[in-house]
Amino acid sequence: MIMKPLNVLALMSGTSFESIKYAFILTDGVDIYQTFLSGAMPISEFLRTKIELISGKDINNADDKVLIDTVEGDMTASMVDVLREIMACAPQKVDLIGIEGPTIAHDVQKKYTYQLGKGRKIFEEFHIPVVSHFHNADILNGGQGAPIGATYFQALAADLDKPALFINIGNNTSLTYIGALGEMISFDCGPGNAILNDFMRKHAHIAMDYNGRCAASGVADEKIVSGLMRHEFFKKMPPKAFEHNMFADKTEHFEGLSLQDGAATVTAFIAESIAQSVGNLLPEKPQTTVICGGGAFNPTLVRALKQKLKQQNINASTFDADIKPDDAACVAFLAARRFYGLPITFPSTTGVYAPLTGGKIYDEES
Repeated sequence: MIMKPLNVLALMSGTSFESIKYAFILTDGVDIYQTFLSGAMPISEFLRTKIELISGKDINNADDKVLIDTVEGDMTASMVDVLREIMACAPQKVDLIGIEGPTIAHDVQKKYTYQLGKGRKIFEEFHIPVVSHFHNADILNGGQGAPIGATYFQALAADLDKPALFINIGNNTSLTYIGALGEMISFDCGPGNAILNDFMRKHAHIAMDYNGRCAASGVADEKIVSGLMRHEFFKKMPPKAFEHNMFADKTEHFEGLSLQDGAATVTAFIAESIAQSVGNLLPEKPQTTVICGGGAFNPTLVRALKQKLKQQNINASTFDADIKPDDAACVAFLAARRFYGLPITFPSTTGVYAPLTGGKIYDEES
């Protein structure tokens, strides 16, 4: 098969359920040639509430399935609206669509993961091939099911000094290490934005610590941070995946703190978990480090992380560097790889038995 570049339009929404990110890129799944469009559109509060209600539920459970199907239908309708709006102003014809809807459950032990979004419905709407459910094949074949973006970061690192490290602070935080010969190591290293967002929603009734302002005016409790760092997750060697509720029973440690000190402590915990993983779990010290994901827009978190990395003699760039990773662009890149049958997960990135492609294609033949 000749791997010609494709115009791929992708949507992505993480476990925060806040928005639908989009990206429209030209890629063959090996290189990224051009980015046409990127951005985000908010998910309505009503739909976010419904998604939260099905969080943790199992589509294989008859009682859960009806409710999941209903909410997934609503999420798919929102995706269709976003796709239609983007296509109306897209500078190029769309060849392929990739979707990664909100993750409502990810349980490695049960080999179960589910992301919302009906690929068949979207294909029937636009008659353009759709790729979705990128994690399923990996988790069914001995992998952790996440993180799955290593090949995307490898493409972004083509011209960077190596070893190169991408610190992707999303709802969880993942590290992707690209060695001098292109070798990839990727794993979740701990919590990310989600644990801070949960704290702010509970104690301040706002979605997040905007610009890190609350944490910036507080003082972190280092004893609490040290205690949390003794969690068994941090003792595991990669590959490993972090589950959203892994620290749910530990958040009581923040309850006796003021809002500002609590936000500062959670932020310090995120930074410390990243820094320890960078210092202890990588084969070589990175020559280039890129901080990306939503957490890169939190200056208090970035400042704390940079300070900790500086203590390890590691320089860290940020999202304003020449390389600008994008979650939705990653989904587009993976969709192209699936279209051409290229692997997206590897023993060194998820622990899967062998390099494996991932994603279900919806088209005229499926």
